[in-house]
Amino acid sequence: MVLPERLRLAVAAAIGAAVLGYAAVRAGGGHDDGGRPAATPLDTLAQARAKGEIRVGYANEAPFAYMDSRSNQVTGESVEIARVVLRRLGIREVHAVLTEFGSLIPGLNAGRFDIIAAGMYVTPDRCKQVAFSDPTYGVGAAFLVPSRNPRNLHSYEDLARDRDARLGIVVGAIEGDYAAAVGVPADRMVIFPDAVSALAGVQVGRADAYAATALTVNHLLGKLPPDGGLERARPFTDPVIDGKPVRGYGAYAFRKEDRTLVDAFNAELKRFIGTPEHRRLVAPFGFTDEELPRGMTAARLCAGP
Repeated sequence: MVLPERLRLAVAAAIGAAVLGYAAVRAGGGHDDGGRPAATPLDTLAQARAKGEIRVGYANEAPFAYMDSRSNQVTGESVEIARVVLRRLGIREVHAVLTEFGSLIPGLNAGRFDIIAAGMYVTPDRCKQVAFSDPTYGVGAAFLVPSRNPRNLHSYEDLARDRDARLGIVVGAIEGDYAAAVGVPADRMVIFPDAVSALAGVQVGRADAYAATALTVNHLLGKLPPDGGLERARPFTDPVIDGKPVRGYGAYAFRKEDRTLVDAFNAELKRFIGTPEHRRLVAPFGFTDEELPRGMTAARLCAGP
């Protein structure tokens, strides 16, 4: 049957309106054709469970999240813990999205990925932009020194008191500020272009200690043979700057509106951190019991000092 032109156009318009209305309901916007509020779209956790996959952003920084050249896989403390937690939430596949560190939060909020898995420190300023899980580690400062620590250096203050001791610093690193704050003069700071160069500098005697985070020192030592001639200074006292010991706490970051995902992830994370399984998982990346978060929470860190 051939419809009159006017009727055919009317039918086509009605079908088009119906299709648009259905799309709006599926997208969660507007109202359905009965005047009722439109259906709510699946939240990020429900979407990830339905697909069996989720995207995480990382910044290629060992030992937190980096591309392993041998396996050609993204790995690291933050990525491997995320895989365990997400599997427990029913999400089997984790797709890693490489991003510059400074672009991680903008990329998360723009929807390029759904979780930041980069060992990001929790700070009050960042808490204004994203929601954090509770931390997976806490890290203070450390010295890399020759075996048996011949100058007996166990703090920045020890090095400041020893007028012949020289401290290795990577160019632009905050450890130079720490040293200056406790009285280490600039002429006793030996500047290196990177961590590997600083390690070599201690090996050949250009510096008596290399200052870095404990995790950096652990990671470097993990690359040396047992007789590599270097060790981490133990015990070690973190510097006190502006009345506060220096210690950073790293966690996962999420969009603020993804509260369901944050809460579910955090619940599983609390069951996992500190267990024997967790300790075995992160040990290859240089993490020890000394880096456990010790009950620290995102709420406390976001509140600030």
